[in-house]
Amino acid sequence: MEVFKIIAIILLVIIIIGLIVTNIRIVPQANAFVIERLGAYHGTWQVGLHFKIPLIDKVAKKVSLKEHVIDFPPQPVITKDNVTIEIDTVVYFQITDPKLFAYGVENPMAAIENLSATTLRNIIGELELDGTLTSREHINSKIRIVLDEATDAWGIKINRVEVKNINPPKDIQIAMEKQMRAERERREAILRAEGEKKSAILIAEGNKESKILEAEASKEAQVKRAEGEAEAIRLVKQATADGIRMIVESNPTQEVLTIKSLEAFEKAADGQATKIIIPSEIQGMAGLASSLTGIVDSSKDKKAKAKAKTAEDADAETK
Repeated sequence: MEVFKIIAIILLVIIIIGLIVTNIRIVPQANAFVIERLGAYHGTWQVGLHFKIPLIDKVAKKVSLKEHVIDFPPQPVITKDNVTIEIDTVVYFQITDPKLFAYGVENPMAAIENLSATTLRNIIGELELDGTLTSREHINSKIRIVLDEATDAWGIKINRVEVKNINPPKDIQIAMEKQMRAERERREAILRAEGEKKSAILIAEGNKESKILEAEASKEAQVKRAEGEAEAIRLVKQATADGIRMIVESNPTQEVLTIKSLEAFEKAADGQATKIIIPSEIQGMAGLASSLTGIVDSSKDKKAKAKAKTAEDADAETK
């Protein structure tokens, strides 16, 4: 009997330990557990270690608090100008109240999808096709506001809604593609014309700058050439002045001055001028030189005549 009691106690302990272990719950990060006690809402477990009473408490729903994404299939809608298009949307939402999410609506995802489709039809029905294609931000904003207000009672926060695709009928798509192609070609032509214009302007500016630089270079060359000639003239004048100063400092005699005058007259006579103005001093010297030349020539003639007469006398005596 004692053995059976010990076995029964061991089994009872094992059962109690098993019940304790199986009723320990750990709620992970970004999750929440909705707890019911005897079928009624009891509480919401947040992150951490929890223990539920066996056979009394029950985890009614495990809720993820992360952001969820739902990609709804394309919905057919009619625009204000009676064009049927298909629009598919993407909804980003987050559960903020696990209790409302668990008890607020039977199927929250289906409810959000139906509400999104209804709201989308109402918004697109107020817009024409062109306005629909160019008003994505407006459509996104209005859908998000309507959904957020409706899902607030379900413990859901709509963060944003994105219209992913807008698909008009095939014939309209072809017409739109042609229009887009024509618009693209028009923009390319405008860009090409603007590029050619800018290129022509740059070439003209380059030619202008080149001519300006050439003119400045020519001007600078002329200035340098004039400066060089002026410097050469200055050096010649300086050399002449230095020569005159040296002559003056050497205190020359009248004969030296006369010789220098003759040298100067010789250089002047070598020029191409048809008329030469001779200073009076040089004229006097020229007359003196002519007189001396005449005397020398007369003396030479007399000597030649005397030699000729002597030769004739010698011939006569020989005969």
